[in-house]
Amino acid sequence: MNKAYKISYKTYLNDRLKQVFFHGKQTYPLYVQLTYERKTIFFKSYYFELFSKQRYFLSAAGLSRGPSIEEITDKENEVIDFIINKYPDDFSLDLFKKEYAFYSKDLCDTTEDGFIDYMYTFFQDKGMPAFAVTVREGSRYRIAYDVVRDMKRAFTKPLYDELVENSLYYAPPYLPLYGFMQETKKWPMLSLTIKEWETGNTQTSFTEYLKKYYPTNDAGEIKERVEKWLAFAREQ
Repeated sequence: MNKAYKISYKTYLNDRLKQVFFHGKQTYPLYVQLTYERKTIFFKSYYFELFSKQRYFLSAAGLSRGPSIEEITDKENEVIDFIINKYPDDFSLDLFKKEYAFYSKDLCDTTEDGFIDYMYTFFQDKGMPAFAVTVREGSRYRIAYDVVRDMKRAFTKPLYDELVENSLYYAPPYLPLYGFMQETKKWPMLSLTIKEWETGNTQTSFTEYLKKYYPTNDAGEIKERVEKWLAFAREQ
């Protein structure tokens, strides 16, 4: 019988590194220490990197709010515990690193860049090169979903409908994923991880969301595009 080894981990602010700005304040980067078979690995928190982005900081009505270190730590604990429990008999540090890189990923974040590139091409093709550049560069600092929401108010209905409809075929499935996530999560922890996608009733709820908000589109085809994106993410 193989000897059972204890797996232990902790999150901590790495004061051996330089402080970084985290939504207007300086702090040490959040790291994770994980030990198994008397071997220890250290790595930067994925969620610290994700939620450090400027677009996760909200200022409204005189109030400013961004994700806290405590909220980010909770996200780390959740995905780490999930991976440990997923492999009770064949856990290894190499396996953990591979699974962490996959399951911790935020589907909305990983599909957003591809969607922004799609919008850039769309408006270039429409003969609006200056606007295309503005959308591409500005979306780096604002949530692309919110940018598209404002476009609905500014554009003619045919142009807006074409932008959204074409995105379902020529862009990553960012719009339906973000819209679904926004209905189920609260600011500032606006994310939909691969771990969440593959557990619970998330996919069933996503199908119901598609039927409600994309009634003229094939929900199965959209979900298939999500699965293709997951397969691509697994290979990275």
